[in-house]
Amino acid sequence: MTSLTSRTASEPPGSADLLVNEVVGVPAGVGATARRARADAYDAWLARLLPDRPGVALLAVGGLGRRQCAPYGDLDLVLVHAGVPGIDELAAALWYPIWDAGLRLDHSVRTVAEALSVAQDDVKVALGLLDARLVAGDPDLADTLVSSATDHWRRTAVRQLAPLRESTAARWQAHGELAHLLEGDLKEAAGGLRDVGILRAIATAGITDALRPAVHAAHLRLLDTRDALHQQVGRRVDRLLAQERAGVAALLGLRRTPSGVAEGVPPGGVPPQPAGTSPDQRSGPAPRPEDGDGDTLLRRVAGDARTISHALDDAFRAADRLRSGRRRGADGRPLRRPVARDVVEHDGELVLARTAIGARPDASLSLRVAAAAATTGLPIARATCEWLAAYCPPLPTPWPAEARAALTTLLGAGAGMIPAWETCDRYGLIDGWLPEWTRLRSLPQHNPVHRFTLDRHLVQTAAEASRHTRDVDRPDLLLLGALLHDVGKGLPGDHSVVGAPIAEGIATRIGLPATEATLIGTLVRLHLVLPEVATRRDLSDPVTIARVAESVGDVTTLDLLYALVRADAAATGPAAWSDWKGRLVAELVARVRTTLDTGDVPAPPAPDPALVAGPLPVVHLTGDRVAVAAADRRGLLATVAGCLALHRLEVLAADASTVDGRALVQCRVQPRYGLAPDPVALSADLRRAVRGDVSVTQRLRGRALAARGAGAQPRVVWHRDAATDAVLLELRAADAAGLLYRVTSALDAAGAQVRAARIATLGGDVVDAFYLVGGWPPEEERARLEAAVLAAV
Repeated sequence: MTSLTSRTASEPPGSADLLVNEVVGVPAGVGATARRARADAYDAWLARLLPDRPGVALLAVGGLGRRQCAPYGDLDLVLVHAGVPGIDELAAALWYPIWDAGLRLDHSVRTVAEALSVAQDDVKVALGLLDARLVAGDPDLADTLVSSATDHWRRTAVRQLAPLRESTAARWQAHGELAHLLEGDLKEAAGGLRDVGILRAIATAGITDALRPAVHAAHLRLLDTRDALHQQVGRRVDRLLAQERAGVAALLGLRRTPSGVAEGVPPGGVPPQPAGTSPDQRSGPAPRPEDGDGDTLLRRVAGDARTISHALDDAFRAADRLRSGRRRGADGRPLRRPVARDVVEHDGELVLARTAIGARPDASLSLRVAAAAATTGLPIARATCEWLAAYCPPLPTPWPAEARAALTTLLGAGAGMIPAWETCDRYGLIDGWLPEWTRLRSLPQHNPVHRFTLDRHLVQTAAEASRHTRDVDRPDLLLLGALLHDVGKGLPGDHSVVGAPIAEGIATRIGLPATEATLIGTLVRLHLVLPEVATRRDLSDPVTIARVAESVGDVTTLDLLYALVRADAAATGPAAWSDWKGRLVAELVARVRTTLDTGDVPAPPAPDPALVAGPLPVVHLTGDRVAVAAADRRGLLATVAGCLALHRLEVLAADASTVDGRALVQCRVQPRYGLAPDPVALSADLRRAVRGDVSVTQRLRGRALAARGAGAQPRVVWHRDAATDAVLLELRAADAAGLLYRVTSALDAAGAQVRAARIATLGGDVVDAFYLVGGWPPEEERARLEAAVLAAV
């Protein structure tokens, strides 16, 4: 056979794989039918490669063994023999044509005893043999291995699942949760295809019916997604990258209409597409990548991954119960312990009391069960969830007091709330409580700062808010506000403004009085005010404090917002908060509290006495603070900013002022690459730069010019009446080293005086606010300054 592994320089990536399809006859396509057709083609081709020898069998494991071949998947083959002579030569004659065809091959040559011995020591091999299927050769030999491996697994599965669970947890740690990843690995991430293999093994062992219909459907949809990903990229790949989403979605039939809504998709929902249906068999024109709805694809993958993850958690718990044995009382019956009204613990799970099942259930029962699960940390039994979904009546409007109390208990349970909420969501109970949840479920957040989908972020925020319930007068409103603070996301407009009336409506339906429902709407509308003002505005300016105080209105609301801000940041991810941001928000809250308590705006802090006395220049470096005093002159802020950029320091906030003929510049900084600069060298360069040393200035200009790069189209926004003695110029642009130096230099050259700057980094972008001393400039002057700033970016 001619080798197909070489390719010419003009061939595109993946062309060798296309040649494989021609030689082997492997068809393309997406869906269960295409996967089976590929398996049939591989079977026929491999059977021709294996000579007819007694005592030899070729078995397929992995995707080919399950007849679920991806377009560019590997071949996993086991050559089993009964000790026949010349097996090495026979194996070489089999493997080399496969390699020559350009196929990826995982292979082994073993006797039945050797294969079983390896499976006994390696749980991954044991799981692989459960998928083994005869391709060619001795059927009796193959049946002996498959039946022996299956029997061995059934006898030892409970014991072997413990180390398997540990290795699975390590894999999850490395690859993350597929449900919450914007670019997840469809195979290795938690809830991916690898986890379905574990569920299949647990089901084979008879521990639990792990492969129930919902899991089977989710599995087929993930297989379809991987098929489409292979076909879109033209090679084997399991990670669904952002640039491939639209094309994969189009191949799966998840297309956008001219209105921007995915075909066949209810608002916020997942298309009612049968699992395993091949898009190649659907009617209509060939899919175009640009027509695919990538967000709907992400939501579908997330929902399927969560279904698989939840089923695997159930299966591992069932294995744990088998391993540890049931707790029994003196009468030999399994122990049942009451934990809440109508809820008992039975065999490590929460089930309904017998009296609750026999009686007519009240509408709050599902919430009370969820609250019990959250507070005890015990899982809800699957049968109980199914019973609640089928028989628990809908909640009336407004909710009864018992239902509201159960919701507060659930939301305030901390970390225990998250698995309880997820379980209820898997069985559709959440939709009965909050119909709006359908739109929020698995909604992706296209921001690297966020680590979760929207629905999980809301749940996580409520869990984090439970840490601050003792800091506020109304912990119940804090918890509900945390759950609903981003309820407006996914709708047109500012999500804080759009979400406020939605949250207020939910609060009213739950049964809160009008004043409390209005306060929930206020929390949603203002939940970004404190962090945005703290990082983008001058906190020493009385106008800043007065406006926040006017918006908040009272101390109770201020305390609720402050707790919500901290919970929101903790739920978003580590990049959403820092010690510096925390100090700024705390400073803002303290100043606003003083204003609300006394009616007076606190005076700005006095300058550091060390800066207004002694010979010039003065340079102080303390932690994240850089302070410089020099002879009063224009451009000092730009010079200091450039020197800091030269030493790879990012400026987070900068203030410039003049006291008794001295120019004072004070900056909050952080290392751009995590390593602090040499303080001696930095101090020396600052002193030389503020004295006007030409060599430092040349280095600054060279570095600044070198830092320029491509990025998002910059934009300038003006704010009138945002300060007492200045107007606010806000620059929104791509982040870059030396940006503050370039912009302040440009403003200085244009004749503007910058008295303060605030820098907020949002992923790869920044929002830089510059306080320009003076009144509102005429339109021509604003245009001139704006042009100077944009030219500097």
